[in-house]
Amino acid sequence: MFRIKTAKLLFLLTFSISLPSLTFAQQAITLKEALKYALENNTNAKKAVLEMDKGKFKTQEVRAQALPQLNGTVGLTYNAIIGQQVVDFGGQLQTLRFGQTWNSNAGVQLSQQLFNQQVFTGLQAARSSEAYYRLNAQLTQEQVIEQVANNYYQVLVNRQQLNVIDTNIKNVKVVERIIANQYKNGLAKKIDVDRINVNLTNLNTQREQAANAITMLENMLKLSMGMPINTPITLPPTELTDVNQNPVLADTISLANRTEIKLMDVQKKLLDLQRKAYVSEYYPTLALNANYNYSSQANGFDFLKSNSRAIGFDASAIGLTLRIPIFNGFLTRSKVRQADVEIKQYEFDRKEMTNALNMAYENAKIQLRNSINTIVAQKKNAELAQEIYQSTQNNYNNGLASLTDLLDTENALTQAQNSYTQALLNYKVAEIQLIKSKGDIKTLAQ
Repeated sequence: MFRIKTAKLLFLLTFSISLPSLTFAQQAITLKEALKYALENNTNAKKAVLEMDKGKFKTQEVRAQALPQLNGTVGLTYNAIIGQQVVDFGGQLQTLRFGQTWNSNAGVQLSQQLFNQQVFTGLQAARSSEAYYRLNAQLTQEQVIEQVANNYYQVLVNRQQLNVIDTNIKNVKVVERIIANQYKNGLAKKIDVDRINVNLTNLNTQREQAANAITMLENMLKLSMGMPINTPITLPPTELTDVNQNPVLADTISLANRTEIKLMDVQKKLLDLQRKAYVSEYYPTLALNANYNYSSQANGFDFLKSNSRAIGFDASAIGLTLRIPIFNGFLTRSKVRQADVEIKQYEFDRKEMTNALNMAYENAKIQLRNSINTIVAQKKNAELAQEIYQSTQNNYNNGLASLTDLLDTENALTQAQNSYTQALLNYKVAEIQLIKSKGDIKTLAQ
């Protein structure tokens, strides 16, 4: 019994020790992994896929109008009082009852559109709508990739800036210990101790604010990915790579691969089909109609039977219905003219879209060039600021520099390092915009 309890105790102890590592283990996620996860779990991306299914069902709905329509009817009537008619028989008026107490009937009706230009045009529009929903889903995925990538780099940059603050806190603590010893030995003033403590407090406050900002940015990243907010993650710092030179940039780009342009082309096709559908209202329509009915009449309840108490008979007819529109108060003409206006508006929208996409490419090129120049300059500046800080720190330790000089060089170093990481972020954002402007943003997830 003692051995059994001991075994259970060891198992529970081992499990309790390993539990925290399982609960709080963070998952390292690369940019491609984050983008792949987002494409599979982002709410907007999943809704866009559902819109594709909706488009398919819409096509089936329109196609149904061109298929045979078959309906069945069943009826039962109880004539509480049978109607009578007055008939003149050789000058004598007599009343005759027409009908029976119970009437029952059943039948089927068939209709088939033989020619209806509106239905056929609607079917073409429904098929084009499928392409529209498909392209819209693709555009949504591209927007998700762009959003997640931007949020991803935001987290990386802020984490790097947090590392800068941690390094500064570590350096200031070294100086704090030196000044504290000097103050005890009468070699430093109390104001120096107070100033370094104030600086350390400010750095700790900055660190807390930066850590909170990172948490909020990570939450935003998880939201854009469609990941539960309470899921712990970590981003490899190697994803924020250094940049040394600009990529080769073309003077102009082809917009044929841009999903926005493809989407607008489908919109133009839909507008043309809408106009065609309005014009089709001028056309005649031809439909085939057929029906079969069976009726039974009796004085007693005898549903759809034919015997000594009931009389049953059937009837059937086949016909064609030709509908020729003549005048509808210029309703169709008004619809066609509205469609013409919408097509003209589309031409302006497409022109504006083209200019906007070209502008985005040009701005991305400018931002890339500015960012690479800033990165090179700020990297050198950060290295120089680091050398100055180390030199000033040595001079301070040897009594050749004041505390003010040391704090000033420390602030300059922090600013240079933050400027460098900010330049990296600006470059990454511009790089994403450049890839997007070429229509290749989905390559980020490949």
